[in-house]
Amino acid sequence: MTERSVESADLLLEIGTEELPPRALGPLVTALREGLGAAFAEAGLAHGDIREYATPRRLALVVDALACAQPDREVEKRGPPVRIAFDAEGQPTRAALAFAESCGVPVTALARLATERGSWLVHRTVSAGASAADLLPAMVARVLEQLPVPKRMRWGAGAAEFVRPVHWIVMLHGSEIVPGELFDLPTGRVTYGHRFMAPGAIELATPGEYVQRLETEGRVVAAFSERRERLLEGCESAAAQVGGTLVVDDALLDEITALVEWPVPVTGRFDPAFLALPDEVLIATLQGHQRYLPLRGTDGALLPAFIAVANIESLAPDQVRAGNERVVRPRLADAAFFYRQDRAQPLAARIEMLDAVVFQRELGSVRDKSLRVAAAAHGIALATGGDTAMAEHAAQLAKCDLVTDMVGEFPELQGRMGRDYATLDGEPAEVAAALEEQYLPRFAGDRLPATRTGQTLALADRLDTLAGIFAIGQRPSGTRDPFGLRRAAVGLLRILIEGEIDLDLTRALEEALARQPVAVAPGLADEVYDYIMERLRAYYVDHPPGTAVTAEMLDAVVAMRPASPLDAHRRLAALGRFLQQEAAASLAAANKRVANLLRKASEGGDAVAPEQAADSTSADAEGALAARLQALGPGLEAAAAAREYDRLLALLAELREPVDQFFQDIMVMTDDPGVRARRLRLLAGLREAFCRVADFSRLPG
Repeated sequence: MTERSVESADLLLEIGTEELPPRALGPLVTALREGLGAAFAEAGLAHGDIREYATPRRLALVVDALACAQPDREVEKRGPPVRIAFDAEGQPTRAALAFAESCGVPVTALARLATERGSWLVHRTVSAGASAADLLPAMVARVLEQLPVPKRMRWGAGAAEFVRPVHWIVMLHGSEIVPGELFDLPTGRVTYGHRFMAPGAIELATPGEYVQRLETEGRVVAAFSERRERLLEGCESAAAQVGGTLVVDDALLDEITALVEWPVPVTGRFDPAFLALPDEVLIATLQGHQRYLPLRGTDGALLPAFIAVANIESLAPDQVRAGNERVVRPRLADAAFFYRQDRAQPLAARIEMLDAVVFQRELGSVRDKSLRVAAAAHGIALATGGDTAMAEHAAQLAKCDLVTDMVGEFPELQGRMGRDYATLDGEPAEVAAALEEQYLPRFAGDRLPATRTGQTLALADRLDTLAGIFAIGQRPSGTRDPFGLRRAAVGLLRILIEGEIDLDLTRALEEALARQPVAVAPGLADEVYDYIMERLRAYYVDHPPGTAVTAEMLDAVVAMRPASPLDAHRRLAALGRFLQQEAAASLAAANKRVANLLRKASEGGDAVAPEQAADSTSADAEGALAARLQALGPGLEAAAAAREYDRLLALLAELREPVDQFFQDIMVMTDDPGVRARRLRLLAGLREAFCRVADFSRLPG
């Protein structure tokens, strides 16, 4: 293949819109960058870095050194075989003439291609690569069409659709406009600055001046990360001026960054009387409703102040401050009213109110679920080492805060308000803590329940949800998981493994399924077990142990269906250490051979059950292996019973030499049925010994 040298130039693509949904901004621009990068690769357009820019009114990319054209490529068209293309006198036949004519050249211009199957006539030409200017409009249109837009909208009289109306398109390759049309608008070189502070047109000469001119002339900080950093620094400085520090929430900072093009911190205050409300209530009101940043003093207590972020440098900043203070006042008053209403009765008085809240139509009300969780809590508390009576009581109160006014207004406070209200009601501290901890971990990397009652409640609730949703046939499919079963399974695994709780998962699932108010299909407990253990893959991606857990290691351990995830974790840890030893590969390979022999023997009708009658008196390799396996037997039994997997594997490693010698000297599938059966029994015993840890035949070796 031949290539011509192609020039390159930076590319700027900007889609100018009306204000974009703040939470969609990041995913949209990232998908735009990844989609266009994939399109360049598919088209063979070389390029450098792709930098993304996103503000409320624009999605933009700057592509370094994008090739001006695809590379030329050699096109080879194969014709008839040479033996058919020429007659005995070497004259071209009709086949050769027709092929040459189809290629537009004489026969003498055709080349020959020699292959193992013979020689062929070929015609080779160089196809010039298409220019980037010709490719880009359709390429960009396809990428924009595939963006993860939750709901597209139309505007005006046209048929164009996007997440918000589009008002301008910039597409510059070097100093040249890439001619085309997107969203019924022609491409150009004109962008626009801040809607209020610099709304005029900015005509760009090249992509390289985009970021600087937007900032200096347009009062727009185009890069999301830089705008976020400036916003945070400005807010921290404003907080310090009033003697406070920010209560920072990363998701809120991202959302505010997506709402402004020119962040300007504004400090406001509210009536100190509202500090009588729980911190969670104040923070939820300021952050959730108003997108304000709360402040704490040097003593850690909340201050009667906040930081708002404006999208404009106002000529009357005091009016902006007063406006924000005026808006937040009724919000805080509402929160105080809800709090007083909730405290008019104790949390326990709301238990019967849960009958009116549907958990799932076939599975009953939230109170029905609470009763099932309370029943499960007794047995699970024995595994966690918690107090059974306390766990059952906490389970009955667990969902009561769902019917409070405060959680009705701020759903994100579920559990936290339960904890606060239970504390005020005089409930034991561990019960109150468990009402919040039942929801932990809420997301990847979140903290785990710290109390035994909290662990018990979190496990019982997740097991009931998994059992119930599987029982009604609503298992997750594809990306659809409306009941959050994947998150529930990973959370359950984290609590069991990191909390070192040795819970018999199969038994717990069978009991949870038995409590469901619907008919349960046979074998469903095994199906839910498999679903939970499959989530171990995701768990080890986020929480890698000291040794990397490969897919083969996980398959090998899970194939033995360990009763508890903690036991599976310990097996994996020991297996990881063992696989670093020299004997591991040889023993894994031997186990594959053993598994294949036993499978074929079973299919052929041979008995393959392990027995203690293996011949250990023979002087050959068979006798040596049988004797060694018999000698190790008591130690293997004791190590397996104590779940001391490192010791068990160390004993198994001693079998490497006799196993290697056995397969070197002994023919297992001999014609003598008695001898064959004896040797198969020996191999079955060998396999059973290794399967006390994992199915070694599934490991690479």
